Amino acid sequence: MQRTCLTLDLVDDATLIAEYEKYHEKIWPEIEKSIKDSGIITMQIYRLHTRMFMIIEAEDWFTFEAKGKADATNPKVQEWEQLMWKYQAALPQAKPGEKWLLMKKIFEV
Repeated sequence: MQRTCLTLDLVDDATLIAEYEKYHEKIWPEIEKSIKDSGIITMQIYRLHTRMFMIIEAEDWFTFEAKGKADATNPKVQEWEQLMWKYQAALPQAKPGEKWLLMKKIFEV
């Protein structure tokens, strides 16, 4: 099993943040299926003000490349991503169109 951590910001607007969290109380079934089908075992998102932190635990065969290709051909995932972009704010180091950025692990006990 592999663990990956990513980060992304939200738009600094309390109403939009509340809406974003409401969507994540019960994500669309097609989105959950796409997550599980990609090999992700568990996904958690934490938030502190506008900064989000995602932890993914996935099967050893999981790759972001394969997930990205599958998502690109899934109309429901594309609809979800477009909707979520209303609430999300790219980090300064993000390339155009890039959302969640991989974090580098720097410590473990």
